[in-house]
Amino acid sequence: MQSATRLLQSIPVDELTGAISVPIYQTSTFVQEAPGVNKGYDYARTGNPTRRALENILATLEYGHSGYAFASGLAAIDAVVKLLSAGDQIVAIDDLYGGAFRLFEHVYRRFGIDIVYCDTTDPAQVAAALTDKTKLVWLESPSNPTLKVSDIAAIADIAHAHGAWLCVDNTFASPVLQQPIKLGADIVVHSATKYLGGHSDLIAGAVVAATEEIGLQLKFIQNASGGILGPFDSFLVIRGLETLPLRIERHCSTALKVAQFLQTRPEVRAVYYPGLEEHPNHAVAKKQQPGGFGGIIALVLEDDTQEAATQVVTGTKYFHLAESLGGAKSLLCHPATMTHKSTPVAQRRAAGVADSLIRLSVGLEDAEDLIADLAQALDRLSEAKETLKEAVREAEAQLA
Repeated sequence: MQSATRLLQSIPVDELTGAISVPIYQTSTFVQEAPGVNKGYDYARTGNPTRRALENILATLEYGHSGYAFASGLAAIDAVVKLLSAGDQIVAIDDLYGGAFRLFEHVYRRFGIDIVYCDTTDPAQVAAALTDKTKLVWLESPSNPTLKVSDIAAIADIAHAHGAWLCVDNTFASPVLQQPIKLGADIVVHSATKYLGGHSDLIAGAVVAATEEIGLQLKFIQNASGGILGPFDSFLVIRGLETLPLRIERHCSTALKVAQFLQTRPEVRAVYYPGLEEHPNHAVAKKQQPGGFGGIIALVLEDDTQEAATQVVTGTKYFHLAESLGGAKSLLCHPATMTHKSTPVAQRRAAGVADSLIRLSVGLEDAEDLIADLAQALDRLSEAKETLKEAVREAEAQLA
């Protein structure tokens, strides 16, 4: 069965009515026949039919044992970290999403969980960072925002040899392009706000467990902590999933054209996109994501300043300046002052998040229009630079 067919056939027809669309069970509780005797549901925090349908679909897509839907991507990450105990250690990718970094550093470090960061594109660095306290290796592949790609299978072997779990944030690739559990991961997380929902109209998170053992623990944490996804948002994610393969195909094809265009511009020092042969992790990406390389691009300007980046991100017409990604409309952001502003400057720069780095989320618009939009913004940057140079030359001439 091909992936698109597998996805669509995993969305159930309602057994009660035959509805082709999953019904929204907008209820807080369920009537019981007797104490403890019910139709499979007793309280909506513990379980809801709409959410259960989504969770089963997610598990199918990621080839896992079970899935769990949360109120946000960070709630999903939080649930995974709650699998650990004081004294445990996480080895994480160095250009970690700023929200995850904030959660790790300012919440869980206070609870006695240690976090070590390394460049996970080099499995040897991961191996060197592991200790007898390491219980979890945390990857983003591709990473946010520098699009680093780590060898999931190799790192899974390293983690398991040390008795640790491997968790992969698969938000950027989506299950259409990459299935980390098939590569050896124990846990997969998503900000379902992004490609899974796909329409910039919800906040949601997801966790998929590879085994029953991990799944039971996550289910307990989900129920005990209560950060569940509501039925209407669960319905919206299911609605978004129905078009995920088609959307991802368009995102990938357009992003490659945009990335290739950006390589031709003198204002751009570097373009990070795994689909480019020049990308340092292109071979690994091609192996892990045979269906495409996603819709996210990062670029670093030749003028590596926040001022230059601000001029570009406020000068586009079709790329809207906003946090988030993965929607139908193209977005762009400046991570240094937006998504990664909570990461210390020195650590951010060392991980490759330059002051002028701009992250593009390529939407479903026509490639030609998006390219023209970026071209005019970069043209204005060059014109402003030339105007400044001319003013400096005139000032110097007057002084002479």
